[in-house]
Amino acid sequence: MADSSAAKKIVLTGGGTAGHVTPNIALLPRLKELGYEISYIGSYDGIEKKLITDFDIPYYGIATGKFRRYLDVKNLTDPFRVIKGFGEARKYLKKINPDIVFSKGGFVSVPVVRAAATLHIPCMIHESDMTPGLANKMCIPVAEKVCCNFPETVTMLPASKAVLTGSPIREELTKGDRIAALDMCGFTANKPVILVIGGSLGAASVNQAVREALPMLLDDFQVVHICGREKIDNMLLHTAGYMQFEYVKSELKDIFAMADVVISRAGANSICELLALKKPNLLVPLSANSSRGDQILNARSFESQGYSLVINDDDLSPELLVEKVTELYFTRQTFIEAMGRSHQPGSISTITGLIEEIVKKQQ
Repeated sequence: MADSSAAKKIVLTGGGTAGHVTPNIALLPRLKELGYEISYIGSYDGIEKKLITDFDIPYYGIATGKFRRYLDVKNLTDPFRVIKGFGEARKYLKKINPDIVFSKGGFVSVPVVRAAATLHIPCMIHESDMTPGLANKMCIPVAEKVCCNFPETVTMLPASKAVLTGSPIREELTKGDRIAALDMCGFTANKPVILVIGGSLGAASVNQAVREALPMLLDDFQVVHICGREKIDNMLLHTAGYMQFEYVKSELKDIFAMADVVISRAGANSICELLALKKPNLLVPLSANSSRGDQILNARSFESQGYSLVINDDDLSPELLVEKVTELYFTRQTFIEAMGRSHQPGSISTITGLIEEIVKKQQ
């Protein structure tokens, strides 16, 4: 445990995908306000290193390996990488001497959290999906608290540790400029806008269905389509009322402000952003064949809470897409009101409040 007379220190960890990093980034402004010195432990060259570089935070890279439930030749070598990562994490934690570790998950977090436990540094972890992933399952036994996004998840966790917090959302996403997005897309202000967030991983079916549905959709809507890297359709570049982007960065907040309804996959962090922004949404979760099935569970939970409409990926067709998104638009106020009753948009203050409680308990 860190010296109580010194500045408060926190180590953040998590990586492998952007979803294991962006919630940590969302916590940074509040943690700085609370006076924390922040460090980050991630993999040598993972996406977390690229994303954290912009924030002037000390970054420490460690070896990492994946734990697999299936046969793979890497199962022979990755355990040694995990052991090496554990040793490196322990060395860095001794050097930093933090008051607490906050983990967003991913396999890089396992050696960090387990190393912290051997040094009696308290850990708090966040599980985005409805059912805990393997990496977090390995961390839960040594965690002080486990934050989660879904009411159903609370019942799957130790009662003394589970806290329904929702996912931290970057504050800038709430500060978009609708007019700036309309200008950027060349759209008119008097026709509703559908935002499609296809992404690059497993989103080919969504991209295809949306494009095949365009002749029907563009009668009543304008469509802005974030379709993923190298997924631009050059044949549709000059289609009036349809704008494509491979990805967007700072402009995303403006596009969210412009969107009346959203079509999206059902990754936990993505849908928590939609909840925080109160954006009526149609979710098309990845099929169980393409994932461990977590997106299906995420989507059904949001559907049961009145936040979303859902189409199974296997059922997706242009006609069904048009039918459901039209229904969503004309009943959108019902979804907005349901999302407004959620307590989860206050997740940053809830999570940092828990961090403060744990740190004070150690002093």
